[in-house]
Amino acid sequence: MQRRLIMHVDMDAFYASIEQRDRKELRGKPVIIGGLSGRGVVATASYEARRFGVHAAMSMREAHVRCPQGVFLSPRLAYYRRISQEIRTIFYEYSPVVEPLALDEAFLDISGMERQYPQVYTLARSIKERILRQTGLEASAGIGANKFLAKVASDLEKPNGLVVVPEGKEAAFLAPLPIRRLWGVGNVTAQALARAGFFFIGQVAQASVEDLQQVVGKQAHYLQLLANGKDARPVVATRAMQSIGQEHTYEEDLATERAIDENLRKLAYETAYRLRQQGVEGRTITLKIRFASFRTITRSFTAPMQEIYREADVYRISRRLYEKTARQEPIRLLGLTVRHLRRRYEQPSLFDEDTASQEKLAKTIDAVQRRFGKQALMKGLFWDSSQS
Repeated sequence: MQRRLIMHVDMDAFYASIEQRDRKELRGKPVIIGGLSGRGVVATASYEARRFGVHAAMSMREAHVRCPQGVFLSPRLAYYRRISQEIRTIFYEYSPVVEPLALDEAFLDISGMERQYPQVYTLARSIKERILRQTGLEASAGIGANKFLAKVASDLEKPNGLVVVPEGKEAAFLAPLPIRRLWGVGNVTAQALARAGFFFIGQVAQASVEDLQQVVGKQAHYLQLLANGKDARPVVATRAMQSIGQEHTYEEDLATERAIDENLRKLAYETAYRLRQQGVEGRTITLKIRFASFRTITRSFTAPMQEIYREADVYRISRRLYEKTARQEPIRLLGLTVRHLRRRYEQPSLFDEDTASQEKLAKTIDAVQRRFGKQALMKGLFWDSSQS
């Protein structure tokens, strides 16, 4: 039976490294990429900035406090995507089975490549050197018998790391690592495991499922498999879109019900527009709210049968979810996500007259906006924001 080998490649501080590559004066300096407004968040930080405690998802305000000498830049996403595509092309020269996770990382199924590269370490080094030579950027790589092992390995020696998990030594490789390295173990789960005496992956691997269930419930079996280095998920060459959504961080907190409702309507419009453009519908909608205190909550609804894609339905459900939150402070961020997507096949005969008219109107607006731009035809709700 052919040995299964998976590689995970992760570009090091991707956005910041591109800016340092392109601008010599930034090299060696703490570079922080993200939204530059007072409400912005950090997208990525160079390793120089990370020494000051700056990290992704931190508010830009806090990043300024921790690293006032940092160089703060807006992301050039279109440019980063072009470079990401260039790197992805390199991956396909080494493996036909590539699963991109984001612009800066991907899994490669390299099973069978040991015939060409008897030492898989040599294969990984070849890919890293090719990326560096062609783009001027460094990457970290990990190789293991599955996706989990490869991902853990690629993170261990960043930046410019390369770690191979030896065959048959998977459990020993994982045993001394902290439990936070296990997928699915966040702050809350890590604290629960620590209270129960679990601090290292090896301890989870040796525990019984019954004992773990007392601590983490339904996650017990999954976490024990990972702790023993087992992960059967394949590398998926063409990843189906998992969700569609929008979120906005506001320059000023939303403090009134009218402002909140207007922005829920805008999010519903934008989310429904993206669903129409992709020709998909979903079953689950999630509302994300971040309050002025940075406390973040999510509320979800899963439709039993009907599929979600119409603007009116997206707004109605999101409004219902919001009403369950018992808000006690202003809101700094709202987000809507529709998940469990599938291709939408229209059946006009099933629509009532009002729904059919709404469908026709939405298509007409979409067609006009595609041809003449979004400002050519828009709801009055959006006019003020389009002029700002």
